[in-house]
Amino acid sequence: MRRLGERVRWPASGDGDARGGRGVKAIPLSYIARNLWVRRVTTLLTAGGMALVVYVFATVLMMSEGIRATLVATGQPDNVIALRKGAGAEINSGVDRGQAAILESLPGIATAADGRPLISKEPVVLNTLPKRDSGKPSNVTVRGTSERGLQLRPQVRLVEGRMFRPDSLEIITGRAVAAGFQGAALGETLRFAGRDWTVVGVFDAGRTGFDSEIWGDADQMLQAFRRNAWSSVVFRLADPQQLDALQARAEADPRLTVELKRETRFYAEQSEALATFISILGTALSAIFSIGAIVGAMITMFAAVAQRTGEIGTLRALGFRRGAVLMAFLGESLLLSLVGGLVGLGAASLMQTVNISTTNFQTFAELAFQFRLTPAIALQTLLFSLFMGLLGGFVPAWRAARLKIVDCLREA
Repeated sequence: MRRLGERVRWPASGDGDARGGRGVKAIPLSYIARNLWVRRVTTLLTAGGMALVVYVFATVLMMSEGIRATLVATGQPDNVIALRKGAGAEINSGVDRGQAAILESLPGIATAADGRPLISKEPVVLNTLPKRDSGKPSNVTVRGTSERGLQLRPQVRLVEGRMFRPDSLEIITGRAVAAGFQGAALGETLRFAGRDWTVVGVFDAGRTGFDSEIWGDADQMLQAFRRNAWSSVVFRLADPQQLDALQARAEADPRLTVELKRETRFYAEQSEALATFISILGTALSAIFSIGAIVGAMITMFAAVAQRTGEIGTLRALGFRRGAVLMAFLGESLLLSLVGGLVGLGAASLMQTVNISTTNFQTFAELAFQFRLTPAIALQTLLFSLFMGLLGGFVPAWRAARLKIVDCLREA
């Protein structure tokens, strides 16, 4: 039987337990922590298993949040995007020239410095390009735009080269595309739609979805891809609060078969399918893996109860009630899971330095993003870790609390 690391006094009277009405006293936290340190090899192995599960859980949440943050940040709160009714994405939308002209004449649209409406009519198509590292093909969004389109996206700035010239076969590429695809870097040439396009600039979109796009002149893109309608029309509101009135006006006009959405809302919807899929899949995997971690914690705590039967008897003989013993062993399990949770969360936080890309289910185009750790994710992760510790430690703690004093001291 190990000596107790803390001096324990007889509980004061007042609560009235089975030993002559003596009161309840909690077992010190230092005693709980010391017991984990005494079994540090087992503690580290169990905490390591929990840390791996927590790492998977946190990484999945960070990936889902990274996708949402990337796409939501793509839009501007005072920008409105017009799409064909029922179109879920720009690639399957169509706004003909007549409707685009009507939209351009709507009241409430902000004007540029030259007095003309701040509006951009854009064709958006998918094009397959080979990856720079593997040569495997992947879809990239190609957007036709203009100087107006650049003004509507203040988060986009050229970091290399220059802007493409109107009515030319020049393009600029997002930073993620320039780094990830063959022929997309500054000065290189891409061939698509039967034409050779020269990359004259690389832009940084502030880690938004535009980083994964190629931009060129809108009229040239229409001709090259043989389109007779724009995919979307983007404009800025002079007063962001007037969107409802503008939507009502567009709904009342029989010539318009378009739907107006705030740009931030549109890109948030673009992220939902992929983010939800990753979240559900990752949570399911974490739940499966957590079963092993819970069983590991349970085995560890059962072993601790078996090794310290005499110690439990001594605590009970000194006046500690069953509840105090239960809380002590449950506290060990929770402390063990907290250590594993912090280690797993710390490892997951390092993923924020990793750039990754995946296919967006809504557009079928490649999307580059970064893992994103938020306070809410950190809290969810630690609560998940403590929940595993609670499930894994409750039964052994209950077993320890139910042991009889005489039986414990007999085995000591």
